[in-house]
Amino acid sequence: MHPSRRLALLAGLATLLAANGAAAQGWPAKPIRLVVPFSAGGANDLMARAAADGASKALGQPIVVDNKPGAGATLGADIVAKSAPDGYTFLVSAAGVISNSMIKKNLPYKDSDLVPVGMIGLAPSVILVPADAPYKDLKEFIAASKTGQGFHWATAGTGSTPHFVEGMLETKYGAKLDVVPYKSGSESITAVLGKQVEATSEASIVALPYLKSGKLKALANTWTTRISAYPQLTTAAEQGFPDVRIAHWAGVHAPHGTPDAILDKMSAAIDTAMKTPATAEKLKGMGIEPVGGTRASFVQFVDAERGRLGAVVKATGMKDE
Repeated sequence: MHPSRRLALLAGLATLLAANGAAAQGWPAKPIRLVVPFSAGGANDLMARAAADGASKALGQPIVVDNKPGAGATLGADIVAKSAPDGYTFLVSAAGVISNSMIKKNLPYKDSDLVPVGMIGLAPSVILVPADAPYKDLKEFIAASKTGQGFHWATAGTGSTPHFVEGMLETKYGAKLDVVPYKSGSESITAVLGKQVEATSEASIVALPYLKSGKLKALANTWTTRISAYPQLTTAAEQGFPDVRIAHWAGVHAPHGTPDAILDKMSAAIDTAMKTPATAEKLKGMGIEPVGGTRASFVQFVDAERGRLGAVVKATGMKDE
């Protein structure tokens, strides 16, 4: 490369880095918008509000939660993907941010339009059956499903976490399950309570009240660790089903092009929020496990989830027609 060309490139890089640093030094100078692509009151919304409260204290500016539910989380994701990359609009992301492009046709944005910022926390998914169901664990449930016509399994729609749990049980362990899609997780639970279906799975924060009241029975939690607020429930892995692994997680993504220095600062604020004892204990009491961590660790998590969930999509032929 010609020396003058090399000097020009170095000068350009220096200018970019300086601008990046300057943007972070002055950021945030006004309230931040946190778009939640789900309705208020659910696991992701509660995690978002806890993160917003703690991170706003760390950053010294309000973080306003803006619920934009619809189209399997694509409505809210599209809003953020098309927002200015100035550090004032972020998305509360979930598994759908990773899997929607694999499942849905004509997605209005590309995966690359959103970049990972930080992990908030997760709510393990709990496999639920009627309180008087005869099987006491996941092994007995899978064995029973293989007899006769099999079992009906309620989901919250194509690509929902319960749909992935069903796909893992079916493709990895031969469970005989017929998917019955509902509009929401609450409708799925109502179907199990009314015995219109044999089973579903739902986020721990939603499932725990039904378990503690004895209205439903839990067969397993589908994450790698037990639920802090319900430690008596074993994981699927502990029962011999390590490939049944998924959680209702929440993280934060930003529009592509947001300066790295701002992303790092936001990630650090989220980590601080999740490690605040009062916030962590409040979340754990509801069945949510706070995570936090670095931006790099969240990038690694997202990449791993994309590969793992992509394999399930391929094995099941999961498509939103």
